[in-house]
Amino acid sequence: MDFRFNEEQDELRAMARSFLEENSNSEAIRRAMDSELGWDPELWGQLARELGWAAVHIPEAYGGLGLGHVELIALMEIMGEHLTCAPFLSSTVLSTNLILEAGHEAQKEALLPALAEGESRASLAFAHRKGGAGPEDITATVERSGDGYRIEAEYGFVVDGHSADQLIVAARTPGSQGLDGISLFLVPGDSDGMVRRALPTMDQTRRLAEVDLPGVVVPAEALLGEWESGGQALLRSLQLSAIALAAEQVGGAQACLDMSVQYATEREQFGRAIGSFQAIKHKCADMMVWVESARSAVYYAACAANEGGEELSACAALAKAYCSDAYFQCAGEAIQIHGGVGFTWEYDVHLHFKRARSSEHLLGDPPYHRERVAREIGL
Repeated sequence: MDFRFNEEQDELRAMARSFLEENSNSEAIRRAMDSELGWDPELWGQLARELGWAAVHIPEAYGGLGLGHVELIALMEIMGEHLTCAPFLSSTVLSTNLILEAGHEAQKEALLPALAEGESRASLAFAHRKGGAGPEDITATVERSGDGYRIEAEYGFVVDGHSADQLIVAARTPGSQGLDGISLFLVPGDSDGMVRRALPTMDQTRRLAEVDLPGVVVPAEALLGEWESGGQALLRSLQLSAIALAAEQVGGAQACLDMSVQYATEREQFGRAIGSFQAIKHKCADMMVWVESARSAVYYAACAANEGGEELSACAALAKAYCSDAYFQCAGEAIQIHGGVGFTWEYDVHLHFKRARSSEHLLGDPPYHRERVAREIGL
């Protein structure tokens, strides 16, 4: 494996950074945070339709660009640097990955072109109200009902679930456990009986929702893939999505380091820049070690995702665990370096601190993923 970006990938990263520096700055982030959606439809239209980011890893046969997970994580890393408020994780990552893994050919042909254009937005609901990181945590149930399926579910932590056009929901047949008995369904966001509530969250840059399906009956064609055969596809798509989220965390950690270095060279105390003090130097050095180590873990995991080998499970878990720790550590150190102003509204450091804590638990916290790594290596 070659872990260097090629010329086209470097150009993609440079273009993404240039665009987001202008369109996802502090002012734009705060406008999105104050809006009902939590993101800017105009910005999403530019990202999806004009730049083609929503199509980055969708095969050309389904209206995508036909690139891979390396290009996807390259974009996620840059978006993490700029705290971009957009339904990219929910629609382009979580939902698209699952459709690619679980959908029939006809379903891919019907669903993916609209997602690639950004004309339709989807989200994934699988975790229960108390949380959950994997298919084994699904408590929603489903039973056959006439020609359709009756779903009884109370989902929590649904990314952009309050505004998605459609939801992919996971439910299991009563009595099943683990990966067994799991089925996936595509349910329109305005379905009769569905209840969606946006949640107040610490991280205002990413909206979460609760979604209830109190005995909602969906037609037979809502089934994504095969009946009771969605567990493995869901597991793999969550692993791929965890790598993408880890890349976003790397970008956020890099932003914390960059802001800290800039502030340390400008802020003076006792007649000299605080960056000249040994304690500050050591904090910045430690942050750089966290960032570079996390970046290496993500890039290796992205290569493993492209290769499609048996390493994926361990690499995804390792990347998500380490990058979660790295981002939170760097955000915490950045606040320490900034001092009291680090948690004031005018500075972006506190936004990264909140995003770091939120992302740490999304798709599984570090202890969950370290346990997965341990199992993968036979412990």
